Formats: sequence, structure tokens, C-alpha cells
Amino acid sequence: MEKRDPEIITEKELMRTWSRFMRAQGKIIGLVPTMGYLHQGHISLIEEARKYTDLLVVSIYVNPGQFSPTEDLSTYPSDFRGDIDKLTALPGGVDVVFHPQNLYDYRNNGSESGDNDTSSGATRRNNNSGDAKEEGREEAVMSCIERQSGNAHETWIRVERLERGLCGKSRPVFFRGVATVVAKLFNIVEPDVAVFGKKDYQQWRVIRRMVRDLDFPINVIGSEIVRDDDGLALSSRNVRLSTEEREKALSINMSLSRAKIAAQNGQVSCSDLRNSVIQAIQEAGGKVDYAEIVSQENLEAVEEIKSPVVFSVAAWFGKVRLIDNMEIDVRVQHVNTQVWT
Repeated sequence: MEKRDPEIITEKELMRTWSRFMRAQGKIIGLVPTMGYLHQGHISLIEEARKYTDLLVVSIYVNPGQFSPTEDLSTYPSDFRGDIDKLTALPGGVDVVFHPQNLYDYRNNGSESGDNDTSSGATRRNNNSGDAKEEGREEAVMSCIERQSGNAHETWIRVERLERGLCGKSRPVFFRGVATVVAKLFNIVEPDVAVFGKKDYQQWRVIRRMVRDLDFPINVIGSEIVRDDDGLALSSRNVRLSTEEREKALSINMSLSRAKIAAQNGQVSCSDLRNSVIQAIQEAGGKVDYAEIVSQENLEAVEEIKSPVVFSVAAWFGKVRLIDNMEIDVRVQHVNTQVWT
């Protein structure tokens, strides 16, 4: 199949105009939201989206609204030219890359534009300057966006129950930032289908619940985790692991795989399974943020596995925080489970 360059759109209105023109022709539009630095996991999302759509938009935008000032916004990996090359090389390519400079810049929005300066340079500085508290908001629950002055962005979407646990405990601004930017992308691109990776399991569930509750006419599809040959879940952050740290990080998937087999063989005590995974990661040199077994639909912690659950883990290796998970259904025999050793 002939390679083709995607159309690159950077302006909100041009993106919306393109989508409405194509939908008026009866085209089904898909969206794959990314923060760039694309890898095979992203490619799998694109391939999945192609099954359901006529035209495909890939967004590339590092969202400052989901980072707190102490997190790794300024060091998040980026290679836009490389991303375009990868998308061009795909069979069939993609139709549009939506690459806005700043989705929180409202200076061209008429009377509500104000004097906010949320240029990409300002939002990606990731420093601790400015007032630590503004109108009673603690720094711990502030994003990089809220460090801006004037009539800066102040509207956030909260999926209140689903965002509380797992990553939400240690990253209190993350899911409201994700839900908000995805809602913005949905309003701009107006897709019929959107595909998210299940590696970010809580994020996928949060977006699905937001779409349901706010009546977005969008089919949100979850795509399975893509792993390297050694079992490590693909992530843009993996590039920041040293060789030694990467080897140690394999303990996450190996311990999750063993826990899944144990559960399918009748070990359904969540405390025992959690302890085995935590011990394996710590012995490998990792620092566990959380290791939780929760219901797949509502992400509520369970004490004993009786119905489909997801075992979710976040752990630090060096300065890199990795997440991974494994869906477990005790009604399914373990013969189909692959264990990396």
C-alpha cells in the first residue's frame, strides 16, 4: 500500500472544520489521542481504530493539565518528526495529525480571552515559581496550568469515584487533567470512535464513564497492552530507564503473570496475591507506589476474587514511574497465560 503523509493541523477551528466536512460526506472518524514519542503500543491503537473507521485522526499533544509542578512534564520525551515518519510508514497511514501548540490558549476567543499566557513554553517549564496557594487551593492539587495568571483555564471535569484510587492517590491532578483534555479533543475533533490503551486501565475506565455520563456520542474502545519481547509493557517513559533499571522492571509483569496463574488455580485471596507481587518488585529493587486488585468495571478494591478483576501496579525504578496491569478472570483456565522468565 502506498505511503502517504498525513495532513498536519494545528488550529482548533481548522480541525473542527475538517471533521465536520468529512462527516457531512458520511465518513466515520476515529481518534487516537497520544502525547507523542510513538511506539508500537501506539501503532496498535491506530491499527485497532482502523477496524471501525473510514478516516483516522491521531492527536499529538503533551497535556500540561495532567501534570503537577513536581512531575516530569519538562522531561517528557518528544520526537515530532520521528512520529510523523512512523505514521507515514504505516500501511494506509493516517489522515490527520492534530498537533496543537496549546489547547489552553484562549487569546483568540473574544471577550473571554483575557490576558492568560499559557504558551507551550510557559506550561512546560515545570518549576515551582509563583504563589503556592491560590484562592485556598493547595499546591498538591494544582496542575501546571493553574500556575498561570489572568483569565487562565479554570474548568475541570471530574469523574469523582473512578479517579480516587490507584494512580489518583499519588497523582491527584492527573485524571481531572486527562478527562478535561480528552473532552476538549472530543469537542474539537468530533470523532465517532476513540481508542485508548488498556495499559492505562484506570484512564480508559475514567474516559468511558465520562463519555457515558456526559452523553458524548462516541464509542470508546480499549485496546490490549502491547509488550516488548521480554514482557515489559511499552511506554514512552521506558526510554528513560537505564539498562539495569529496565531489567529490574521486568519484575512487574513477571510477578503479575504468576499472580494471574495462581488466581486461576484457586488462590483468590487478594492480600496474598498483592503481597507476592509487592515482594517480587521490592526484591528486584523497585519502589511500589501501589499494587491493587479491583473490579474491572468500577475499580473498587476486592478482598477475594469472585468475578473479573484487574490487578494494577505502579512502581518506581530509578526516577521512572511505570504502570502495568493484568485482567484476571478466575473462570478462565491458566493455560493461555504467558509467563516471562
